[in-house]
Amino acid sequence: MTANRVQQKLWGPFSGLGLALGAFAFAVDQLHKWWMIHVYDIGSKGTVEITSFLNLVMLWNPGISYGLLQQDGFWGRSVLIVFALIAVVAMIYWLAQCESTRGAAALGLIIGGALGNVVDRFIYGAVADFFSFHAFGFYWYIFNIADVAIVAGVAGLLYDFIFHGRKKVSNAS
Repeated sequence: MTANRVQQKLWGPFSGLGLALGAFAFAVDQLHKWWMIHVYDIGSKGTVEITSFLNLVMLWNPGISYGLLQQDGFWGRSVLIVFALIAVVAMIYWLAQCESTRGAAALGLIIGGALGNVVDRFIYGAVADFFSFHAFGFYWYIFNIADVAIVAGVAGLLYDFIFHGRKKVSNAS
């Protein structure tokens, strides 16, 4: 495989957009986490009520979404980091093949969010989560800005697939 062919597989027409949005999501997430931990010192404040449905808290999540696959040890954390990095590389490849700005933006958000949580695992050994939504006695999981970027990215991919992907299929017939 030639160098040009490899470059085409790793860089596409919307790669710059996706990676710029990913870098933005990553930077916002990491700056927010740094501020919450080191400046605001949320860990010493306990629960801070922002509204009747939103609290700020400090939770270290050694697992993945919803606290699944708790990994307190070095090897468990390492597996989660490696898995996330493999997923990021796969998404960068997918981004290079992407045919829409919506899809590229969505992939960029997922990439940035995933890398934000990887950095937490690497530096702190767990992911720092702060936002706790609740209503009518029901508490959703506690999350961070990286998680918001990932969820927004997945929603964007679903939107792009449902509306853009269906159009491509109907045009082919």
